[in-house]
Amino acid sequence: MRTIHINEAGQAVAPDPVLMTKEDFEPRNNTRIFWLGGGAAMISSHGTNILIDPVLEGFDMELLIDNPLPVDQVGTVDAVCITHIDNDHFSRMTLHDIEDRVKTMIAPGYVADVMKEEENFPVQKKKIGDTFSAGTVSAKLTPARHNWQNGSSKYSYRFWKESDFCGYWFDTPDGSIWMPGDSQLLDEQLHMPDPDVILFDFADNEWHITLEGAITLANTYPHAQLVCIHWGTVNAPHMTPFNGNPNDLSGRVVDPERIHILAPGEALEVKKHA
Repeated sequence: MRTIHINEAGQAVAPDPVLMTKEDFEPRNNTRIFWLGGGAAMISSHGTNILIDPVLEGFDMELLIDNPLPVDQVGTVDAVCITHIDNDHFSRMTLHDIEDRVKTMIAPGYVADVMKEEENFPVQKKKIGDTFSAGTVSAKLTPARHNWQNGSSKYSYRFWKESDFCGYWFDTPDGSIWMPGDSQLLDEQLHMPDPDVILFDFADNEWHITLEGAITLANTYPHAQLVCIHWGTVNAPHMTPFNGNPNDLSGRVVDPERIHILAPGEALEVKKHA
């Protein structure tokens, strides 16, 4: 596994970012996944481009890295898929600044309502289990549980449903990609088809999957490639949603060569498992 740098605050830091350009949006005869830092990712599959939770600017916490994808380098995007309302996943500024290059946006529940009613984004509101397609890719919303807001007086202006949060399952010509999203570990998540790639959150936080839950998920799908996300990019050494360390997975994940420590902006080619 790639060597992990630990900074003076004791936080594991992602590798130096790889600067992306519009060329990364051009058609190629394969499917690639890019981690964009935090919980964001991009899929580029045979000319179809999908952005998941892009936060390319305007985040209100200090970052440990430079953003790998400048807004002015975003090419044509077939779909933006948003998992939930939290501002490390839903960036109004980013979406407004790339909207002219985006064909459609997909989101569940409350965040879809906000996107439509407050921002007038071209969003399709979907329910858990709904399907949609974008170019060469077909997709489905998967369940998530991340409604931590119900325990906060700041957010008591509404009741937060589990259906306000989601993950996404993508079927591409070269294999399946699963983004579970920010979520506690759910029984349903342990009974999915075998994915070829998991965008792998391992944050040891009660409203995320927890480290033990992440290891359970990884070993439930022993053929899936694991692209580590939601770690090493936000300066928050004392906040468990942001300060995971991939070294904590060492010796606990079946076939550890499946663990991919990508730099933000670095691509992994998707291939169907044997």
